[in-house]
Amino acid sequence: MNPYQNFVGEYVRLLKEGKALPQGGFAGNRSLDLPDDAPNVLIFSPHPDDECIIGGLPLRLSRQAGMRIINVAVTQGSNKARQAERFRELQGACGYLGYGLVQTQPNGLETINAKARTQDPTAWAESVRTIAKILSEHRPKVVFFPHEQDWNSTHIGTHLLVTDAFRTLGPEFQCFVVETEFWGQIANPNLMVESTPEDLADMVAGTSFHAGEVKRNPFHLFLPPWMQDNVRRGSELVGGQGEAAPDFAFATLYRLRRWKQGRLENVFEGGKIVPSAADPGSLFA
Repeated sequence: MNPYQNFVGEYVRLLKEGKALPQGGFAGNRSLDLPDDAPNVLIFSPHPDDECIIGGLPLRLSRQAGMRIINVAVTQGSNKARQAERFRELQGACGYLGYGLVQTQPNGLETINAKARTQDPTAWAESVRTIAKILSEHRPKVVFFPHEQDWNSTHIGTHLLVTDAFRTLGPEFQCFVVETEFWGQIANPNLMVESTPEDLADMVAGTSFHAGEVKRNPFHLFLPPWMQDNVRRGSELVGGQGEAAPDFAFATLYRLRRWKQGRLENVFEGGKIVPSAADPGSLFA
């Protein structure tokens, strides 16, 4: 008998059970009572749901380092008929996770992609001004946004949009930058952050608030195996080729750099692995 037959079968059983679980609507606002001078962390989310999917490190910064997490809804999706509903779903997800929420404009920005950046520079410049204003108002210590090859056109567009906005703020503006991945893997991540089962369960539950999206593709249920695979990748991409995997069940990969003097620069050599017991705020000391 194949000793792994039951092991694999349990994955199938759990996926079927997961599809029957409720989506969103869970009680309780998890906002923390933070001091006025708590450092701001901005997540520039290409779509409603990205704030949950990449949220391993933001959740830990909120819960372990006392940082204020604010999600910026760059777009509300391309389906105009769903934009208002998607924002309501986003409000529920952010409330559940304890995130603040900023709307770029009613229904979100439109055509945030590399093609629009080239072909409609006037509209693009207006979107850049919108993002620059948010950055100026919140003066974040840390900014999260997708890396430049995250496959989805709006994810790539969001990378270009935020970096263009950085450039308009002059050489005095600086912050830590955490680039995220979902649709396309970062070729050279330098940071692996462990999540506890409790934090990951909250990320899955938060993602489920985006009911209209997970009905067509239950990607909230695929977060646990994705984050398991991140441990496989990160053990060598971040830890070093041939290194043993840490004893993590779940992790997220990122690329941490700093925007300073009008450009992105490295803040450390090699890679860093952050177990769940470590203080994630020390990354940004």
